[in-house]
Amino acid sequence: MASVSAWRLPQSRSDTPPHMTKTQISTTFEQVAILLELDGANRFRVIAYQNASRALATLEEDLLTVVQENRITEIKGIGKGIGGLISEAVLHGSWGNLDELYAKIPPGLIQMTGIPSLGPKRVRLLYEELKIDSLEKLKYACENNQIASLQGFGPKSQEKYLEGIDLLNRYQGRNRLDIGLAYGRVLEEKISKIPNVVKAQLAGSARRMRETIGDLDIVLGAKPEYQDGIIREIMDFPGIAEVKGQGTSKISLILEAEMLAEPIGSSEMDIALSESLSERSSNATIDAQIRIVNPETFPFTLAYFTGSKEHNIRMRQLAIDKGLRLNEFGLFSESEAGDKTGMEAAKNTLICSDESEIYKNLGMPWIPPELREDMGEIEAASEGNLPKLIEVGDLKGAFHNHTTSSDGAATLEEMANQAINLGWEYLGIADHSESLNIGGRQIGIPSNEMINQSIEIKKLNKYYQNENINFKLFHGSECDILSDGKLDYSLEIRNSLSHVIGSVHALGSWKNRDESTNTEFLIKAIEDPTFTILGHPTGRILQGREGFP
Repeated sequence: MASVSAWRLPQSRSDTPPHMTKTQISTTFEQVAILLELDGANRFRVIAYQNASRALATLEEDLLTVVQENRITEIKGIGKGIGGLISEAVLHGSWGNLDELYAKIPPGLIQMTGIPSLGPKRVRLLYEELKIDSLEKLKYACENNQIASLQGFGPKSQEKYLEGIDLLNRYQGRNRLDIGLAYGRVLEEKISKIPNVVKAQLAGSARRMRETIGDLDIVLGAKPEYQDGIIREIMDFPGIAEVKGQGTSKISLILEAEMLAEPIGSSEMDIALSESLSERSSNATIDAQIRIVNPETFPFTLAYFTGSKEHNIRMRQLAIDKGLRLNEFGLFSESEAGDKTGMEAAKNTLICSDESEIYKNLGMPWIPPELREDMGEIEAASEGNLPKLIEVGDLKGAFHNHTTSSDGAATLEEMANQAINLGWEYLGIADHSESLNIGGRQIGIPSNEMINQSIEIKKLNKYYQNENINFKLFHGSECDILSDGKLDYSLEIRNSLSHVIGSVHALGSWKNRDESTNTEFLIKAIEDPTFTILGHPTGRILQGREGFP
């Protein structure tokens, strides 16, 4: 859940056009539309900025060329007024009088729009009716039942807002791992391609694969004589929304979606992954810290900025126990270091060509980044009992997959072909069952259509067998666990399936019951003879909603 409490207009970092990128202007217009709604502006003005934002986001031409050729108003969705503002931003780096709008709206109102189900219109209504202009005031009003009586609101609204405030407070300034990896991997690859960079690697919580991350950390190794030039090249990367700080050994940046314009890697799967991550990250920004060190220091800095605080404390203690001292610059004799600190103390460091040699000098095998949380990994490593982590190459298939027959994005055959390309041996199809409706629209497959999917799967499996392709499709379903613990579909249909994934989707009744009652109904579903797998057990959407009790 990205922070929305500190919107401000982008500033130009260039002496010549383009002063603003397509992404910067698109994001700004998206914000302007929200600010206008909060200000009670004419609905048509709001729509105009929304349309312009979408038009720029999908524009494939070079924006500077379009502006210089006076073709900006030829783009569908961009009128004369907004077209002039775009030209001003691109050619001169200024924003007309938009700064007045940004200054006018209380920051608390902007922050409130980050709460799921609380849009700009409702935020404005709460401000006008109850003078609520901060999360603190909103929380107080909800807890004191002041909102339920307002027209268009109710007790459920109060519950949702309190839940949203809690989510916002917990995840403020943090991004989901997938978004962090989208930015982190692209930035890592771009830096690695700069001449004279010996190595660049993603560190921090993203490297440890935490479910949410704060800032990105990149460690860059290069000889001192090349570091200034490398920094200049980094500063010219597209997708840098703001430079928060720049020194000789560290750069602090805010990255935006322009950074994701080029896919990482060159394989079909790399490109597909980049496109998917780019779509999910298009409205997100993320802070990044790039640390520049000498190549011989690189392993120590990488290890230091990868491990959790607790893991690093344990590592330093292990070093002390061996008469050594460990910091981000080296591993060295305690007696030789004396009162010296930092890089000065590490001048006589032991030579370690990579992280594994640091761990070896401390009497352990290399510990994978995902385990560096001080949750028993140091003891396990010392005893030679580190677990083997599951890697992509270990995967043989997956059972919970949706096709376009319900809410998936690819057809059955397209998914099967991609699974084969991945080297998988099987793929389990589990489209939604017929009870799932969203907004009055049936999402799941009706009972009388399940036979059609079964026939298609059998046909494809016959083809794979005849062509000696080591691959098989399994026909299953993600069956709704209904409020009484029963499974969707008839027993006859469920018995015909290879697997039944039971999942709760209608959260309303489940969230209004206590933990004991919900557990009773879940157990009832699990004990059904046709039940195979429990899907998304908590009902949680990370940074989106809490699960049921």
